[in-house]
Amino acid sequence: MNGSFDAETAQLLDETREVQIETRRDENAPMHRTIIWVVTLEGTVFVRSVRGEKGRWYREVSANPSAALHVGDRRIPVRAVPVTEEQAVSEAYRSKYGRTAPASTEAMLRPETLPTTLRLEPV
Repeated sequence: MNGSFDAETAQLLDETREVQIETRRDENAPMHRTIIWVVTLEGTVFVRSVRGEKGRWYREVSANPSAALHVGDRRIPVRAVPVTEEQAVSEAYRSKYGRTAPASTEAMLRPETLPTTLRLEPV
């Protein structure tokens, strides 16, 4: 697996402002959905928790990296992988959201949010 989505899915995620991420603490726990922002870099999809490590979805996907994105009526199974490409991902957030939601974008760029950067790989 190369970690990249097919071109159609990557474009959909790139063009979508908000998606829902479906997570659960473990296989026996209930599923939860949370609205998040997603960015893409050359077909690779990244997410970050605006609440840092306190975010419920982030804690759940850290414990159980199997998750799914919901975009419209489409469910996209993913696996979350911690990464350190924080600067490039920050620039992608700034580029995608900075003009229309400057305060929320700055919240995504705070030092405490950077370690929650995850790459989502297709399953």
